[in-house]
Amino acid sequence: MDTAPFDARDLQVFDEPANLLKALSHPVRLCIVRGLIRKKKCNVSYMQECLDMPQSTVSQHLQKLRSAGIVKTERSGLEVNYVLADPRIASIVAILFGEEECRS
Repeated sequence: MDTAPFDARDLQVFDEPANLLKALSHPVRLCIVRGLIRKKKCNVSYMQECLDMPQSTVSQHLQKLRSAGIVKTERSGLEVNYVLADPRIASIVAILFGEEECRS
């Protein structure tokens, strides 16, 4: 049985976690995710107001988070809200900021 700590044959298993971390590595996206953890769901207009950024900038960050599978949308009539799609992300953010800071 091979117990080497590093094995190039298994690098594919790191692709998905690395992509999640890449998506979270921007301060605005990390802020958006942390806000969604606290608020549970939110629309782009509210995020735009809180972040004091153009709607197009917020939407671009949200698209990157959606592509990584970190957030998803929920439609309520005409309103589109974003929610956390991957429960692992809440744990990652809690570790980064300390558990008490990420609780709602």
